[in-house]
Amino acid sequence: MVAGESGLGKSTLVNSLFLTDLYKDRKLLNAEERINQTVEIVKHTVDIEEKGVKLKLTIVDTPGFGDAVNNTECWKPITDYIDQQFEQYFRDESGLNRKNIQDNRVHCCLYFISPFGHGLRPVDVAFMKALHEKVNIVPLIAKADCLVPSEIRKLKDRVREEIEKFGIKVYQFPECDSDEDDDFKQQDKELKESAPFAVIGSNTVVEAKGQRVRGRLYPWGIVEVENQAHCDFVKLRNMLIRTHMHDLKDVTCDVHYENYRAQCIQQMTRLEEVLNPAESKLTQDNRIESPIPILPLPTPDAETEKLIKMKDEELRRMQEMLQKMQQQIQEQ
Repeated sequence: MVAGESGLGKSTLVNSLFLTDLYKDRKLLNAEERINQTVEIVKHTVDIEEKGVKLKLTIVDTPGFGDAVNNTECWKPITDYIDQQFEQYFRDESGLNRKNIQDNRVHCCLYFISPFGHGLRPVDVAFMKALHEKVNIVPLIAKADCLVPSEIRKLKDRVREEIEKFGIKVYQFPECDSDEDDDFKQQDKELKESAPFAVIGSNTVVEAKGQRVRGRLYPWGIVEVENQAHCDFVKLRNMLIRTHMHDLKDVTCDVHYENYRAQCIQQMTRLEEVLNPAESKLTQDNRIESPIPILPLPTPDAETEKLIKMKDEELRRMQEMLQKMQQQIQEQ
């Protein structure tokens, strides 16, 4: 998944990463249409081949994110989409035919940070905190050719400090095994030191020193996309496709999805207790609880009523899912 405000080069970077043109049919909105635009979820599928291994990737774009004047909870459609993929996988996993489950869970979210500010904006912090328990977040500094090397280093340090300050859990690179070769250890060390990655995207081929390279031509020189002295594009691509793809999937499966699954089972257990209270009278360890005096409940305020409605809606949704699962099992 790629997320970030418009104009940060998300589409260009995706096309550069996978050497394709996923957005050739995209319609550019005018100013009037942008006023009423909401956050969308757009999926693209791309087939890539790396060292003889064919991969089928799904790219999820989020046009409209962060473009409104009031961006309160503009990340809600994105979190809902991630939860929907978890819910679908949970249903498939709970069914009888578990051999051919299609995994549409989001394994990585590339979040684009503007290079024009002085660190994270409030919407950046709110977005990452809303998603860091659901998906592996990899922060990127977009359009790194707008900054000189000293400014990139300063911005990276500032973003790292603010990520730690606000308690944001971004994707952590795993530690190398002791039996790994020195080249891999050095590569892993460089990856950890480079995060957040400063990236540049370009699908234009230019000529530099007699060689044709992908880059951007400026009056003062050429910025090469695949030159590690100019940006971290190569490190990001290697991390996503070659070195850490399996770890991203493992963390999604073992941490984020397991947390969601545990919450679902807990909610279903509570729902079962509500629907069948006679079977839930026994207390833990068969102990008899001492009687508790019933106190009058305080009058709920607006915020409390809102939370109660949300919980009721959540219980209703879980009840419907439970009924559908039971019906599916009976039919099979």
